[in-house]
Amino acid sequence: MANLTLHFLLIFLSFHCIFAIITESITSQTQNTTNFIVTSCKTTLYPTICVQSLSAYGNTIQLNDQELAHAALTVSLSKAKIASTYISKLTRMRGLKPRELQAAKDCSFNMNDCVYQLERSIPELVQSGKLASRRDEFTWHVSNVQTWISAALTDQNTCLDMINNPSMDGKIKDSIRVRVFVASQVTSNALALVYQFAEKHS
Repeated sequence: MANLTLHFLLIFLSFHCIFAIITESITSQTQNTTNFIVTSCKTTLYPTICVQSLSAYGNTIQLNDQELAHAALTVSLSKAKIASTYISKLTRMRGLKPRELQAAKDCSFNMNDCVYQLERSIPELVQSGKLASRRDEFTWHVSNVQTWISAALTDQNTCLDMINNPSMDGKIKDSIRVRVFVASQVTSNALALVYQFAEKHS
């Protein structure tokens, strides 16, 4: 009976040790990923937002700069779609003044283009990662990504300029501004991280 008890005790201690080692390894890996994200985000204009928005992608990012840029683009596209959908609904809202309606339509046009530019940037970034060993091809693809994200950022800023009209209703203006500005912040961050990825592999 004593031998049996000792046997089970040894099994329990073995499992406990293995669990402790695995837990320590996971904790260490998570901390390394967090440090990587924080350090990388220091190159952006909005580092706090950068860290907050990318932390949820830690398991995918780990220590991979391409995955970091990919996650940043994913966040950017998501926020741009939210803003675009909201503004599109505003253009169908009754009671808008002619100038407000026109500004909303122009802004909607720009945000639709913004979404398009970001959507095509993601597969292009993936393609560039596959060609990191071929400098010319890598440079071509990553340059496309940089150009398209820049175009998306221009679309967002243009939209913000369009609604900055004294005749526009304050509540409508603010509701558009907050959504587009959030999108512009994460898009700016994504562009910075793509440049960082490009510099490391060029």
